[in-house]
Amino acid sequence: QVQLVESGGGSVQAGGSLRLSCAASGYTSKYYYVGWFRQAPGKEREGVATIHLAYGDTFYADSVKGRFTISLDNAKNTFDLQMNSLKPEDTAMYYCAAANSPLYTDSWQYDGAYKYWGQGTQVTVSS
Repeated sequence: QVQLVESGGGSVQAGGSLRLSCAASGYTSKYYYVGWFRQAPGKEREGVATIHLAYGDTFYADSVKGRFTISLDNAKNTFDLQMNSLKPEDTAMYYCAAANSPLYTDSWQYDGAYKYWGQGTQVTVSS
């Protein structure tokens, strides 16, 4: 059973940066995609970024390309989301997730493809 625990959320002014981290345990192999989703009040959950544990290939939502970076820290068994140039529209609850099935350009943002989820961490960006 994969367990995921997020940390690093908080409040920041527009233009600032935050770094989210997801501590993971229970992987049975390296063939997982791990990533970040977010959900703002009244909106559907959306995929932000995903990375493959073994191959390192990444996917990003168009809205965060060039501002957010997903990375792995294999020594700590975590994966992080560095968020720069934050905007008020980035305000949301952020969740980390893991999928042990293949993901593609047209499927990585489908939250049903991810079997394991963290509890979420709030990010608030003020203007």
